[in-house]
Amino acid sequence: MSDVEALTLLVGGFFAGVVNSMAGGGSLLTVPLLSLAGVGGTVANGTNRIAVLVQNAAGAYGFARRNVGNRRRTMEVLVPAGVGALIGAATASQIPDELFERLFGFLMLPLLVLTIWKPKVDQAVERWPRWFSGIVFLGVGLYGGAVQAGVGLIILLVLSRAGFDLVTANAMKTAIILVITAIAVPVFIVNDQVRWLPAAVLSVGMGVGGYAGANVAVSGGERLIRPVLVVVVLALASRMLGLWG
Repeated sequence: MSDVEALTLLVGGFFAGVVNSMAGGGSLLTVPLLSLAGVGGTVANGTNRIAVLVQNAAGAYGFARRNVGNRRRTMEVLVPAGVGALIGAATASQIPDELFERLFGFLMLPLLVLTIWKPKVDQAVERWPRWFSGIVFLGVGLYGGAVQAGVGLIILLVLSRAGFDLVTANAMKTAIILVITAIAVPVFIVNDQVRWLPAAVLSVGMGVGGYAGANVAVSGGERLIRPVLVVVVLALASRMLGLWG
C-alpha cells in the first residue's frame, strides 16, 4: 500500500466516520475507496468489516455504560440475525471480485437515498410478534453478513416499525451490527479476504471521524456534509460500475 493510498483511506475513513455519526451509510464510501487503494471486490468487503467492528464495539460500550437499550429484546433478535450473518458472509465470500463491485455499485444508489432521508423512529405503532421479528432479523442478518453497507439504516427502519424510541433503537442497532460483524469477520479471514494494514488505517480514520461527527452534527454541519456525500457516492458508484477508472 502506497503513501497516497494510505492517506486516501485515512481521509476517506475520517469522512465515513463523520457520516456514520450523523446519518449512517459510511461503508458507501469505504468499500469503493478500498477498491481505489487496490483492495478490490470481496477483499474490500471483508477488510471494511474490521473498521466497522472497531467503531461499533466502541459505540456498544458507550451505550452499555449508560445502560441504554433494551437488552432482552436485543438478545431475542441476535440469534436469527447471527445465523443470517453467517449464511450471508459465507455466500458473499464466494462472489467473484468484479461481480461484487458491480452489485455494490448498483446498491449504492438506493442506499444513498436511504442515507439522505434517514428513517425516523415512531413509537406509536403496534409491535411485531416475536416469531415475525425473528424472520425479519434473519433477513437483516443475511444482508448485513453479505454486504453490510446501509445495514444500520435498515435496522433503524425495522426497529421503527417494531415501535422503539430513537435512543433505544440506536443502542440496539449498534449491538446488532456488532454481533453481525463479529460473526462475518472470521468467515472473510478464513477465506483470506482481509488486508490488515488497510483495515488498520481505515479503523483509525473512522474512529477519529466518528468522534468529530458528533460535534459536526451538534453544530449543524450536517447540511454541509450531505451534499458532499451525494457527489462523492455518485462518483464512487460510477467507478464501481466500471464507468471510469
